This record gives sequence, structure tokens and C-alpha cells, in this order.
Amino acid sequence: MARISVRSAVAVVALALALTSGALVVGGGPGGDGAGRSTPAAVGPAAPLDGLRGGDLDRGVEALRTRLREQPKDFTSWATLGTAYVEQARTRGDPALYRAADRALDRSLELRPGYDAALAGRAAVAAARHDFRGALRHAEAALAENPYSEPALATRIDALVELGRYGAASRAADEADERQPGVPVFTRYAYVRELRGDTASARRVLERALDGATAPGDVAYVATALGQLAWRQGEYKAALRHCGAALRADSTYLPALECRARARARAARGGTAAALAGLRDVVGRQPLPGPLVALGELYEAKGDPARAREQYRLVDVWAALARANGVDPDLDTALAEADHGDRAEALRAARAEWERRRTVHTADALGWALHVNGRDEEALRYARRATATGFKEAAFRYHRGMIERAVGDEAAARGSLTSALRLNPGFSPVGAREAREALRSLGGDAS
Repeated sequence: MARISVRSAVAVVALALALTSGALVVGGGPGGDGAGRSTPAAVGPAAPLDGLRGGDLDRGVEALRTRLREQPKDFTSWATLGTAYVEQARTRGDPALYRAADRALDRSLELRPGYDAALAGRAAVAAARHDFRGALRHAEAALAENPYSEPALATRIDALVELGRYGAASRAADEADERQPGVPVFTRYAYVRELRGDTASARRVLERALDGATAPGDVAYVATALGQLAWRQGEYKAALRHCGAALRADSTYLPALECRARARARAARGGTAAALAGLRDVVGRQPLPGPLVALGELYEAKGDPARAREQYRLVDVWAALARANGVDPDLDTALAEADHGDRAEALRAARAEWERRRTVHTADALGWALHVNGRDEEALRYARRATATGFKEAAFRYHRGMIERAVGDEAAARGSLTSALRLNPGFSPVGAREAREALRSLGGDAS
């Protein structure tokens, strides 16, 4: 398939729809990461490693180690190994592998100073550790050496998004699309659009990316992004369909397994049992905060608080492991602590993260942490900021509605809570239930 930029592809789609159905405006301002409760899973590997996932990735790492024992001065293989360790850490949920990535990338740069692939690998490690300023610095250094480095172009977009620099992220996505159109850039381009509320463009871009994906890893990656987008819009059957396609490409791809489990809880009668089984499988392989909290809330909604508490406690275990390996876990833990743990710790973590980066996600986390600590007037400022870009995230609208109710603005609260439940009525087993109860107390329609 010929490589075609996202903007060209979207323009073709827009023209076709305009000719057949009237008017469609695509690609205005910048707008449009997972079914998780913090940043959606758009932030993944900077570039798929030749489509490798799961066992293929593990075999690839072993092959690289074997080669490097025979050719210890092969700087290219050291850089590839470092990037592969980053992907292994992400897919396994094992931050200890970032240290191995550091060593491999450092060795590559010792052998070839300024090597762009190793610099791009350093950017990926920094992003994985949530050091987004460092990720941006390393990505820019890699691009100074090679302006067409696909991993560096993708990680630069990730870093700008995670720093809340959405206008710059949109420009970086346009530039990356011009230089290296392909799956890693297309998925970032779509997420930048989604952040501005342009889910229609985001979906079309991801569909285009899926059409061009051939390697199983790429198919799984893009189909899961489509499933997560559908989940956030409450389109559970579509989420199941896309995640099913991802798992047909790679049956071990954990983000797809997680997305499918969440969607099953809402898409069919008896789905809760399937969702519990699916999420238990996910956290057994990758005990990250998002799936741990999701599993805990399913147990809580099912009336099993003891098992729910077990999952919430594991978030603290993960956070300790993350910190020991240089990962900043504050955004991941702030919401979990606010809802299910130490409220004072939630506020500390949320404030710390807000000082590091000012995004819609950190605004939402800080607003909610302030609310659960009884500081509602202050909380409302952040809740409004979290919803200001148009990003269609039901949890943000729920949080804003509950804060508006707490400050006595009942009309606004009814609007926000209604909007949350219409967008994604199953956004959280516990949160959705509380949203319906609050809406009924306000005289709204919680059906």
C-alpha cells in the first residue's frame, strides 16, 4: 500500500462524504490513551518493533542478546535492544526493565555518540517513566540528528500531549505526518484530535491506519485504539468488535484484553462474570493501576468489598515498585487514592503532578482530590479546566457534576451528570452508580 499522510487521507474521506451526504468539516483546530482512568493508552511504544508483541518480542530480545555476545560493538543492536526493553516493560508492567534499557542505550551511545536511534530510545524510556520534559529533550536531540526518525517524531507528540501543550502537539503531529506517515504517527494524530473533542476525525484516522496495518502487532495496536475510543463513547459492541479484531491478530495483547473485559461488563447480559474473569487475567499478567482499580470496582459493585480492597492495595504495591525504578506514579495513584485509599495522599500526589505538567488529566485528578478533601470551591476551577478542551471523557463530566452539586449549583450538576451518563453509562461500576444516585437526588433523569 502506498504511504499517504493522514491529512491527505482525511481530505479524501471528507470530499467523498461531502459529495454523497452534504457537509462535513474535518481537521479544524487540534483535537483528538485506553480504557484506563488516567491517560488513555495512545501513549504506547514510540514505534512498533517490526510488529513484535508478546512471545515474538521476547524471542527478538533473546536474539539481540545472542548477537551482542558475538558482536559487542554493534551499536545498532544495542539501541534496538534498549527500545525492546522499553516495550517489554510496558507490556509486562515491569518497570525494572527500564534499567536494562538505560544500560543498552548508554552502550549504544558510547559506541556511536549522537546515534539517533539510541537518543530516540532514551526519549521512550523517559516517557515511560513519566519524565515528559526529558522525553521531549531526547526526542528533539534525536530529530536534530535525523529529522525523519519515526520513534522520535512519535515520542515528541506523546511528550507534548503529556505536558499539556496541545497546540504544539497538534503541530508536531502535522509535521510527523508529513515526514513519516504510518501507524505510530497515525495513532498519535488521532489522539490529538480526540483531545479536542473531534472523535469523528480520530475514528477515521484510526480506521485508515488499520487499513494500512499488516504486521500482527500493528493490527492489534490500532484495533485496540479503536476499541478504546469506542469504549470512551459508550459504544460497547463496537469496542468488543475492535478488541476482538486486535486479539485475533495477537491473542496475548493485554490492552485489548482489558478493553474487551470492560466492554463485556456492559455489552451483554451476564457480562459482569466475563468481565471479572477477563480483568483477573489481565492483572495476573500486568498489575497496573487502571485494570486493578477496574477489577476492584467490579468486585465492589458485585458486593465483595474484601476482594475489592485487595485490588486497591495492589495499586500501592505497584506504585512503590514504580518509584524504585525511577517511574513517577503520582497521576496513576491520585485517583485511586481519592476513591479508594488515603485522601490526603491523593491530594499530595495530584498537586505534585499538577506542578510537573498541566493537562486535562492532571486537572481532573487535582479537582477530584480537592473535592474528596472538602475543598470544593477550589476543586471546581480544576474540574472546569479538565473539561475545557472538549475531550469526551465521562469520568471528567462525572467529577465536575459531583463538585458542582457540592457547591450548590444544582442546574450545572444535573447537566454534567446527565452528560456523563449519556456519553458512557458504564464508565465506572462505582462512579456510574454514584452519578445516577446523585442525579436522582437532583430531580434529573437517571434512567
